[in-house]
Amino acid sequence: MGIAHWDEVEKRRLERGQMAGTWSNLGTPAGSYRCGVTRIELAPGEMPTPAHVHGEAEETFWVLSGSGLTWLDGKAYEVRAGDCIVYKNFHEAHTIRAGDEGLDVLAFGAREYLPSGELPRGGSMWSITGYIEIQSGHPWDREPELEWPEPEAERPSNIVNVADVEDDVFGGCTRRYVADAAGSRWSGMTYIACDLGVSSGPPHAHSAEEEIFVVLEGTGTFEIWPDEEHPVRAGSVVAVPPGSRYAHRFRGGDDGLTFLAWGTREPNDICWYPRSRKMMWRGVGVIGRIEQLDYWDGEEPD
Repeated sequence: MGIAHWDEVEKRRLERGQMAGTWSNLGTPAGSYRCGVTRIELAPGEMPTPAHVHGEAEETFWVLSGSGLTWLDGKAYEVRAGDCIVYKNFHEAHTIRAGDEGLDVLAFGAREYLPSGELPRGGSMWSITGYIEIQSGHPWDREPELEWPEPEAERPSNIVNVADVEDDVFGGCTRRYVADAAGSRWSGMTYIACDLGVSSGPPHAHSAEEEIFVVLEGTGTFEIWPDEEHPVRAGSVVAVPPGSRYAHRFRGGDDGLTFLAWGTREPNDICWYPRSRKMMWRGVGVIGRIEQLDYWDGEEPD
């Protein structure tokens, strides 16, 4: 588990052919494990990647500021600040492009590790039915110019704005399940706003789910049960890897706290609530209270 701030993370300027943008890897400095979050800052007209499709990873984008377009299988759609965009795996080929005022986005997703083996001396990789020859250079160099049509009048269901998502309010904490509203399947992202002194929920720890948090506005604390606190502010990034055993939550400061909570949806995840001694088996939707036992209780002596 770790905490980073996007002002303190190295920015990388990448330019290759028609692609350009400024990238900040926020997940790794915060201690992410198999997932990540990247900030991509685009000047007017810039496009960071070719149109692409992921095999395993579902990507979720959050527009911090600015406006622009997203390209989905040959059609263009407008995007703006406060938008959540879910790019499903094995779905539309996609990319983004900044408009006249530039575009600043966060890209959340799992890291893909291809199940392939490389033969470096022979310059090949094997697949199920044969082999692939490895070529030198970069695949982006082969990309044809991408045509951007006029944007469609109606946006598809995988793009939603936070202002259009219904509130879930409980005790001074407001949640909006933006990725659910945009059709996410393998991951989730929630927009959470906590008033002064209000916590985001009970302290909890996940066995299999990885969580990444990015503070959008305000100040507050990130709490690790029972007695550890860390100050956070706009731009703070917190990563909690699976199985870390850190029971955690956020609490709003003097001017409140607004943040994004992104996480994987692992069917085998168990969530532990230490204060109430409850456990949730999330894949089957079962909650129970656990009697605290010593490790050796019930064991037969030799």
